[in-house]
Amino acid sequence: MATREQVEKILTEQIEPRLAMDGGGIQLVEVTADNVVKVKLRGACQGCPGARMTLQMGVERILKQALPEIKSVESV
Repeated sequence: MATREQVEKILTEQIEPRLAMDGGGIQLVEVTADNVVKVKLRGACQGCPGARMTLQMGVERILKQALPEIKSVESV
């Protein structure tokens, strides 16, 4: 099972800097027992039309690459 600390580290080191370049951000809300990562997009990412694409092609891809046990990433 992926731990909150593992996910937080990847979000902080790999994903957050990329989103910050466009004025956005991401906050980890929860890692469920069945390895679903729940996040909240912040800043420019919050209402962006490309937010869904960012989650699937960016955040989810990077997290699954580092932690294959992750099943999905959801915005809450």
